[in-house]
Amino acid sequence: MSLLEIKNLCLSFGDIEILRDIDLTIEAGEAVGLVGESGSGKSITSLAAMRLLPPSAKLTGEILFDGRDLLALGENDMCRLRGRDMAMIFQEPMTALNPVKSIGDQIAEGLRFHLGISRRAAEDKVLRLLDEVGLPPARFSPHRYPHELSGGQRQRVVIAIAIAMNPKLLIADEPTTALDVTTQAVILDLLRELAAEHDSALLLITHDLAVVAQMVDRIAVMKDGEIVERGKTLEFFRDMQHPYSKKLLAASKVKPKTVSEIKPSDKPLMAVKDLTRQYRLPRQNLFAPSRYLKAVNDVSFQIEAGESVGLVGESGCGKSTLARTLLALNKPTTGKIEFLGDDLFRLSRHALLEKRRNMQVVFQDPYGSFNPRHKVGRLVAEPLQLVKNISKLGRNERVAEALMHVGLKAEDADKYPHEFSGGQRQRIAIARAIITRPKLIVADEPVSALDVSIREQVLDLLNELSVEQGLAYLFISHDLHVVRAVTDRVLVMYQGQIVEHGATASVFDDPQHEYTKKLLAATPDLQATLQRLEKERV
Repeated sequence: MSLLEIKNLCLSFGDIEILRDIDLTIEAGEAVGLVGESGSGKSITSLAAMRLLPPSAKLTGEILFDGRDLLALGENDMCRLRGRDMAMIFQEPMTALNPVKSIGDQIAEGLRFHLGISRRAAEDKVLRLLDEVGLPPARFSPHRYPHELSGGQRQRVVIAIAIAMNPKLLIADEPTTALDVTTQAVILDLLRELAAEHDSALLLITHDLAVVAQMVDRIAVMKDGEIVERGKTLEFFRDMQHPYSKKLLAASKVKPKTVSEIKPSDKPLMAVKDLTRQYRLPRQNLFAPSRYLKAVNDVSFQIEAGESVGLVGESGCGKSTLARTLLALNKPTTGKIEFLGDDLFRLSRHALLEKRRNMQVVFQDPYGSFNPRHKVGRLVAEPLQLVKNISKLGRNERVAEALMHVGLKAEDADKYPHEFSGGQRQRIAIARAIITRPKLIVADEPVSALDVSIREQVLDLLNELSVEQGLAYLFISHDLHVVRAVTDRVLVMYQGQIVEHGATASVFDDPQHEYTKKLLAATPDLQATLQRLEKERV
């Protein structure tokens, strides 16, 4: 008997059919990958298995877990199963965490509820879990709140919550989307070890074929609410049958960018000089001296008009802090930032607003950057308040044009953010960034939540905008394949400092710093994984 059996599962909301005749089984100790584009039904299939759908959802079919019919269980029985026997790593960590509770309390909550252990025992277990997922308590106190962590660090907290009780079934919905490659390697190893040690099953939902190839025993491909192809991992990649599977594979092979001939000038678009940004740390006791963390430490670089510069490094190395400082959202401790010839921190408030028309941003967490009560049209149009003398008709035309540029429809302007998948919300964020036709976009993980086919479209779009409009980018990403596809130069950041920089191809082909070599070695490689599987089979 399989640990999880989904038979003839159909799901609809009113007259809208979402899932059709889903059949999926997972054995104890087996890892199964569920891949497909954003909106194909992957996440809602997992939510159905966890019984986390809204009351308006109409379900037919069977969901059996360890021989029990989940559709026949009441909510109290499901609460006893969730967390202890079956757990889920959600795609968007900021919306999965409670903003008013410390991360330690949130990890301990399930332990105390299911195991009935003391507060002290739960606290000890929390410290071990934080260390396991790469958040050593000496640096990341369990008393921190989610907003005090980066996106990748928050995702690690969500993973710690899910693995706390060694569940029989772990459903991982894009578990490493927000993680850098070195941390991703650690987390994937941890998930594999957990499955092997406790004979746990893993349902891995991802759009990264390189990750799924190295993690799972079988693969199922979803399209428009149906499973269109399935098979053992090596056989699946060796002999794909469905055109959609072949399309996903083709889109996952990111091509290196053709290097632009951009030379350093005396008047760059942006010049960063000796930039430092430090934070005061909490006192260890009332009489202890103040301690400071240099999140950005003496950083200097410049970006030319039309140039695309990549910024890579581990989660917590200072990338997002640097980005916020470049956008004048944080004030530097020392150093200066010149944009279009002016020092951003010597400008008046009015002059700074004028500059921001030419400098836009795509945030790492799209849902957290949207007002959920506003429709998409209003959200995308927000930056147009920086554009003078634009009519309501002109505003609507700009919104429609921006949405279509990122693969959405003009009529999507009348919907709310919650009506879209995570990947679709990221496309909305990119549309909002390009609507003022800026000269520089600071893109913080702009395609991390996108499936491979849409990622390819967005990367092509970013390259086209760079050529057509002379648009420059600071492209922050943990996906080194993506960085190679869109950047001319790359900066490697480690512990707040730039430890290596140069032309993207040169840094990737001949890295000099040990940390850069470590990043490249940890990057998943689909071809290398398939070759390893072939050798193991022989």
